[in-house]
Amino acid sequence: MPKDIVWIPSSDYVQNANITQFMTAHAFTSLNDFHRWTVTHFKEFWAAIIKELNIVFKELPQEICDLTQGIESPRWLPGAKLNIVDSCFTAPSHLPAIRYLGNEEQLLTVSYGELRSLVNCIANSLLTHGLKKGDVIAMIMPMTPLAVAIYLAIIKMGSLVVSIADSFSSEEIRVRLALTQPKYIFTQDKIAWVGKTLPLYEKIAPLTASPIVILPLHTPHLKARTQDKHWKEFLSANDQFESVNCDPMQACHVLFSSGTTGQPKAIPWNHTTPMKVGSDAYFHQNIKPGDVLAWPTNLGWMMGPWLVFAALMHQATLALYTDTPKAPAFAQFIEAANVSMLGVVPSLVADWRYTRCMEKVNWEHLKLFSSTGECSNAEDMGYLMRLAGIKPIIEYCGGTEIGGAYISSTVIQKNYPGLFSTPAMGSNFVILNEKGQLSTKGEVALIPPTMGLSTTLLNADHHQIYFADMPTAQGILRRHGDQIMQLDNGYFCILGRTDDTMNLSGIKVSAAEIERAVSGLPSIAEVSAIAVPIHQQGPDQLIIFATTHASLDEKAILHAMQERINKHLNPLFKIHEVVFVDELPKTASNKIMRRLLRDRYQSTHP
Repeated sequence: MPKDIVWIPSSDYVQNANITQFMTAHAFTSLNDFHRWTVTHFKEFWAAIIKELNIVFKELPQEICDLTQGIESPRWLPGAKLNIVDSCFTAPSHLPAIRYLGNEEQLLTVSYGELRSLVNCIANSLLTHGLKKGDVIAMIMPMTPLAVAIYLAIIKMGSLVVSIADSFSSEEIRVRLALTQPKYIFTQDKIAWVGKTLPLYEKIAPLTASPIVILPLHTPHLKARTQDKHWKEFLSANDQFESVNCDPMQACHVLFSSGTTGQPKAIPWNHTTPMKVGSDAYFHQNIKPGDVLAWPTNLGWMMGPWLVFAALMHQATLALYTDTPKAPAFAQFIEAANVSMLGVVPSLVADWRYTRCMEKVNWEHLKLFSSTGECSNAEDMGYLMRLAGIKPIIEYCGGTEIGGAYISSTVIQKNYPGLFSTPAMGSNFVILNEKGQLSTKGEVALIPPTMGLSTTLLNADHHQIYFADMPTAQGILRRHGDQIMQLDNGYFCILGRTDDTMNLSGIKVSAAEIERAVSGLPSIAEVSAIAVPIHQQGPDQLIIFATTHASLDEKAILHAMQERINKHLNPLFKIHEVVFVDELPKTASNKIMRRLLRDRYQSTHP
């Protein structure tokens, strides 16, 4: 863990930051005092941030939060009527809402006015085809300008959008469709990826009897089923549409957990969840009007809708790139689109560092990076900061069921690569050891209530998943599943998930700690650590999976990794084997699926 501070904000930077201006307006000079106020006076805090975000109401709330049904089931903004999509269109119509690459690879722009008209046309089309408020409508397609418009239109007409990543296998898509039973589905005929054209409609059609609207990748040539429609047949020309009144707690979007440990949980977002997104983007990513936001993502992963609301609610611009972010063309797009905030996942940064594919462009116009989805490696993150001439990285960790982060960084604090500096504003947590006692290292337990936290699941008992059997000495706590450590300087380091803990030589250690220690060797792109009992019995043995495209001395690599573990962790942690693979199995959100690695190893080493 590097001890040197990589980025220190200037006094001007601090003074002009959103969080500083908000603190000053509310008479705070200490970040710790301010954070404490956001959670102890949470009603006042959320009232203030709702005003700051310019949330559009049709009927004002009677109060900010009603806890009469218990702290597990808060009712936010009771009595209010709104549609959160209205809060995405407060910008002047001529300002750019989306930048993207057209069919000829030219940079194109969609204005706020053009996007609003398209959203209205789609909403009218849905009504024309018999859809109504509360209906379930699915989307399985890349994150294009049309996808963003369809997403907003479904919510604007009061329906429930189900977003599924187009990269999922047929079986994964089938499971998600079966869980939600959509009445209508939007998809593309094909997708373009790494120079190839891959079928998408043909993958989805056999999985459902529901009507499908087929959007063309370039020119439509596809023969559809009788119940399905091509985009031009579906789309209305009527661009006038009044948003449907909704209760703030009405579900508007169903997302799925990543499924790294089994069947994915179906998690509803409601019309208040984007307010949590807007709050986080304001305080932590420091998003301002006119900023340009990019994050290689999909609407099937929470960072897709996060990006939509974070940009549009702040009168900023979405920069959408649908091909692989692992080629120089992506870097050129970030430069050409004048991106000011670039989101990443740590495994993507590891690939950039390994291939050096991002080093031939000028990224100095970037204001900051933000990283989420996995535990960061400090060496990789230091490399990323240097790509843009030393810019901060806002570490951001939470989950779909949170609607954002419970822990993050800010632009007014010293920035250490891979470390978190503060709980997210309006959120709080404690760290519990194995005995359920407060500690500086252990499992995260969230302290409700905070806007954005889920209150129900479609396919599981919400209480059993998040609240049952939690320690009560600190009050009502909500289970999260992250392991975390607070350092001597007050910063935090994520150690991974509790289900990725391994027991080596009688000592518990997280997979992320092992991976941090062995990362960064020449010719090694990514690593993943698992522990399995050899021959199905006895103590766990440490197995390292490593991706490489070079011919290596495998014994030398194992020796180098073991030396790093000895130096940075514990010499009792002995590597049993290093397994070299071309790639690691990942979810659609780029999280490594260690469960599959364990299954693979045990099936090949009976």
